[in-house]
Amino acid sequence: MTGQQLKKSILQMAVQGKLVPQDPNDEPASVLLERIRKEKEQLIKEGKIKKEKNPSYIFRGADNLPYEKVGKNEPVCIADEVPFEIPGSWEWARLGMISTYSHTKQKINAQNADPAMWGLDLEDIEKGGILLERKTVGERKAVGDKTLFDSGDILYSKLRPYLLKILVAPDCGICTPEIVPFKMFGELDPEYIVAFLKCPSVDAVINTVTYGVKMPRVGTETMTKLLVPIPPLSEQKRIIEKLSKITPLTDNYAEAYIQSVELNLEFPELLKKSILQEAVQGKLVPQDPSDESASVLLERIRAEKEQLIKAGKIKRDKHESVIFRRDNSHYEKLDGIERCIDDEIPFEIPDSWEWERWGNISQSIQYGYNAPAKKHGRIKMVRISDIQNNTVLWQNVPFCEISEKDIDSYLLKPNDILFARTGGTVGKSYLVQSIPEEAIYAGYLIRTRYSHFLCPQYLKCFMESELYWSQLRSGTIATAQPNCNGKTLGKMLLPIPPLAEQKRIVEKQRELFDKIFLI
Repeated sequence: MTGQQLKKSILQMAVQGKLVPQDPNDEPASVLLERIRKEKEQLIKEGKIKKEKNPSYIFRGADNLPYEKVGKNEPVCIADEVPFEIPGSWEWARLGMISTYSHTKQKINAQNADPAMWGLDLEDIEKGGILLERKTVGERKAVGDKTLFDSGDILYSKLRPYLLKILVAPDCGICTPEIVPFKMFGELDPEYIVAFLKCPSVDAVINTVTYGVKMPRVGTETMTKLLVPIPPLSEQKRIIEKLSKITPLTDNYAEAYIQSVELNLEFPELLKKSILQEAVQGKLVPQDPSDESASVLLERIRAEKEQLIKAGKIKRDKHESVIFRRDNSHYEKLDGIERCIDDEIPFEIPDSWEWERWGNISQSIQYGYNAPAKKHGRIKMVRISDIQNNTVLWQNVPFCEISEKDIDSYLLKPNDILFARTGGTVGKSYLVQSIPEEAIYAGYLIRTRYSHFLCPQYLKCFMESELYWSQLRSGTIATAQPNCNGKTLGKMLLPIPPLAEQKRIVEKQRELFDKIFLI
């Protein structure tokens, strides 16, 4: 149950006589209503209110069913109109009979009002009836006709009644005509009436009879005909006291519920991030002393790159470096110069692992092809927007025109990793696993290729880890269109496990992610 649902449930219990116990010593509501009728008769005699043409009088018949006598008409059973049962000490009454809702309100032009007077507008009331702020007529620079109200009046927004902008006025002032101020006759507690007007059963009735599409509002006749359950006066006080004690608790519950919902939504992603971080720190699977160490693996990768350079298949990186350990510290040799890089190392890794630059393990880091997207063309061209949730939406991938001699340079192959280098998706990566048809990649993407001695799924795991994203953020150029270049990508540090462990990590990660999906 949400916090809002709980609040509504409690309000409904309150107006049905289920929130507090009845006291047989309480003066019954029938006596209270009789006093209200006499009070109204006196006010009519004094000319303070007008006599109703067809006053309503609701009573219990001999069969214990509710009957209503309107004007001089014969009483009619209204059992089918009554929304719920109420205790025996309670009574039903029309809102128009027990309040001044239908009576003419005192109007005033805002320019003639005291500038220091409270000037209430709808925007000052939050959904649910919370007063957000108080502005004077002068501060508001109010104009036009307004309605006067007194302290203790009930203020009811007839515009968009589903917002439940209803409250008891803490002071006198003037308000927009969209707010109806009214008083209760007799000793009826206005706070109880506000609670009633906010309860779900009333809200449901009112919102079925509003008129106006863009600006729905409720009519006076609808409001005056509302059936109000009237408890004994003492019970009204007990209900309000109980609600005042419960409200902070329901507010706390509502906040806790929202937090729990947010946590439940965030939990899978937080868990995934934790798993990925454990993976790149060597904490996801145990190390195996029989594994060939990462240092041997990196030597093999360097030898492979050297062979490809000699064969003219890739170009030599003029600034390729070598990272090594000495005296329990990490060093990097670049352009013949050694320097300690301990300040760059984010965490400890197992002894069988090694730190390496992305550029050193890559055979190439290449920008994509720039060409207009077309419905038809020589070959398909994958764009950033075509990659969603680690999947290429091949049906959306456009074609482009490209010369035959350029195709081989940009042709996608299995295990290529694509990297978004600009825009709102900067840093997003995609591991190419299958290519249903020949395709190249667009200019806002960077393609990286690397040795077959590395596990591509592990590299993709790194490119989803916080270690990758933190390095990306520090290297991203903050412009109107954030971007990251191949140089930044090449300088990224990544932990390299033994090849056998890379595969175990990927397998374990996949297993855990599948379980998270089932949560």
